Amino acid sequence: MTERASLLDHIKAKAIIHERVVLSSGRTADYYIDLRRITLDGAAAPLVGRQMLDLTRDLEYDAVGGLTLGADPLATSMLHAAVSEGRQLDAFVVRKEEKRHGLQRRIEGPDVTGRRVLAVEDTSTTGASVLTAVEALREAGAEVVAVAVLADRDTGARQNVEAAGLPYRFVYGLADLGLGSH
Repeated sequence: MTERASLLDHIKAKAIIHERVVLSSGRTADYYIDLRRITLDGAAAPLVGRQMLDLTRDLEYDAVGGLTLGADPLATSMLHAAVSEGRQLDAFVVRKEEKRHGLQRRIEGPDVTGRRVLAVEDTSTTGASVLTAVEALREAGAEVVAVAVLADRDTGARQNVEAAGLPYRFVYGLADLGLGSH
């Protein structure tokens, strides 16, 4: 079994919840994809990092991250996977709003100013969360090269990210997850 297939099995078994939910976009759905059950899972997280690196192997970037909380474990998995390949890759966290004490930083971790970065998200519906991160990264002087997500819900994220002038990539779509096109 390939690592991609193995990770897909983890997602189907642990992260797809079939019940009526309200998504961050305000839309309702008959299922929820809770990828934190995967990105924080000791067996699945290493697979996540390697699949995300494979997805973006042709891109040049030296830091990865996105809006807290969904992007944090994903970026960390990628950092560790890169190290295992002998590659240096930094991770960063974009806060939802600027911190009001201490250094008052919106982006935590190594400085992203002047660096080529990849914005990531675990699951994307409309792309609003990752585009919030992209805006903060651009304001901080980073060059965002693309957006990459683990699972795409096929409900507008691609169109919105591409309208912002960025390539959009995902590892799994709804068909891969056995969810059709809801």
